[in-house]
Amino acid sequence: MSGRVAWISHCPVKGLALRLLEECQLTEAGVAGDRQFFLVDENERLVNSKGLGILQQIVPRYDDQAELLTLAFPDGTTLSHHVHLDGALEAQFWGASVHVRVVEGPWSEAISDVAGRDLRLVRAPAPATDRMRSGAATLLGTGSLRAIARLLGVDGVDARRFRMNFGVDGLAEHEEDEWLGRRVRIGQAVVVPQGNVGRCAVTTQNPETGEPDLDTLKALAAYRQDVQATEPLPFGVYAAVAEPGGVRLGDPVEPL
Repeated sequence: MSGRVAWISHCPVKGLALRLLEECQLTEAGVAGDRQFFLVDENERLVNSKGLGILQQIVPRYDDQAELLTLAFPDGTTLSHHVHLDGALEAQFWGASVHVRVVEGPWSEAISDVAGRDLRLVRAPAPATDRMRSGAATLLGTGSLRAIARLLGVDGVDARRFRMNFGVDGLAEHEEDEWLGRRVRIGQAVVVPQGNVGRCAVTTQNPETGEPDLDTLKALAAYRQDVQATEPLPFGVYAAVAEPGGVRLGDPVEPL
């Protein structure tokens, strides 16, 4: 069955608030501008919003051409400066060592003040996704959102909880699981889903506040725990990009 692009999202700084787009360029590395930066703690380990949900209240914007990073904070203040890199370190990223550059400027201190712990902003050499080699883009059918909403007994579940690049209207529940290993056209691009996206506690957090308010993991365990998948508690798929191209809201999405 073919579908249509229901949403496009990206996040210039991993773990902060998602930005919804009307169109994007899907490159071999993923959605242009996605997860160019991330945060590390005092041990140089990746920090996301799993234990610091308040990070989702910080809204990032990055102008790649001007190299201008803007962060809007929950107290209404905005911080906008050009990005300069100073120094390097080996960051621990989900068990892998990643060579990154340290971002010089006021952002680390400002983010640390909100988070209540010392954090540093760094720039990755490639988009900082959890599957840095094979997970350039992620897809989720809106039918799957309806399935989990039904199980949770709610009218709907905000797709931003799952932080997926592309939503797809018009599919049966979890139909995207059947696309693993197949070429799928999305707009002008072609992707090849490589595996299932296993879920963590971030999905329990309200995407506006970062506060846990919906037990998505319990719901997934109830009806997805025994599904044959590449990762536990699967919900959506990650894909490699076989042919880069532009993607717009409403573009067709179909297996080839």
